Amino acid sequence: MSNPKVLIFAPRDEPPQVLAPLEKAGLEIVKGNPDWQWVKADHEPEFIAAARDTLAMMGSMVRLAPVSRAVLESSQRLRVVAKYTVGVDDVDIDAATELGVLVCHAPTEANCFGVAETTMTFILAMLKKVVERDAAVRAGRWREPVLQTTFLGRHLSGDYKGVTIGLVGLGRIATRVCQLLAPWRVRVIAYDPHAEPSRFQLAGAQRVDYETLLRESDIVSFHVVLTKETRYMMGAKELSLMKPAAVVINTSRGKVIDEPALAAAIADKRLAGAALDVFDSEPLPMDSPLRQLGDKVLLSPHSASYNNDGELRPGMEWAVRSVLSALRGEAPDNVYNKEVIPRWKERFGGASAID
Repeated sequence: MSNPKVLIFAPRDEPPQVLAPLEKAGLEIVKGNPDWQWVKADHEPEFIAAARDTLAMMGSMVRLAPVSRAVLESSQRLRVVAKYTVGVDDVDIDAATELGVLVCHAPTEANCFGVAETTMTFILAMLKKVVERDAAVRAGRWREPVLQTTFLGRHLSGDYKGVTIGLVGLGRIATRVCQLLAPWRVRVIAYDPHAEPSRFQLAGAQRVDYETLLRESDIVSFHVVLTKETRYMMGAKELSLMKPAAVVINTSRGKVIDEPALAAAIADKRLAGAALDVFDSEPLPMDSPLRQLGDKVLLSPHSASYNNDGELRPGMEWAVRSVLSALRGEAPDNVYNKEVIPRWKERFGGASAID
């Protein structure tokens, strides 16, 4: 009899020592095709074939070949899909829940704190006109009178007439942003219908509704997971509520924002600009209107969490622990679709598939 199989559907150079506990447990490790992550094509048949008869799947993001219902159905023995990342929008959560499969994510500090720091970088870069000043110097221009207005930054600190920063979502990343903002004594408001009132108090953020946040914020920064509720939660209607001098920042998920509506608002000077690390379609298409807005838009290749100390390593380790727990018949502590746990326990609870 062959050993129980674990599919790493989106491999990212996992260190041997990270995978060692899986091998020690007698599991066969199979790696998916890296093209599933980077090359646009119909990868689903190949993915289904690789996933057949697996007990567990794990990996980073794989939007070009998502973990679809068909992939999940390819193995009736599948217990868990464990992500290295915070986001699970590349997994059909409804199908996994219906099929009794756990989906685990990895909201590790290495990932979350990196995103929070990039958010702070975006805030300062946009308020202090960093891109515009750099471009002027490179073009041989130096504090010409006509550029004075272009170079004018805005005060962040509350010691002056500071800005209001609005955070959409108040999870780990946004809470860390609040901590980083605290020394600046800036006004922070936040919208999160799922957060307890105490979270706002601990973060030092004023709780407001979404429309109030849009109307009052000088910076609107998104920190939400992609769900039916958050998909395109910023469109033309929401953009019309914002100040013309306001800036949008998105380090969460691209499909949170209607990109054509955002680009139109900036082009028409109904919005000052945006700093984006994530996009509706990735890589960002060459014909995207966002590319035509010059220094009004700061673009980053979905790398907000990247740091030289290994942004995915802790997530990999968490995924390995999740897989081992699930294969021992124990529900891990980082299950995203928690509503499936009772049914999952009926199917697998206490039944170990490994030695």
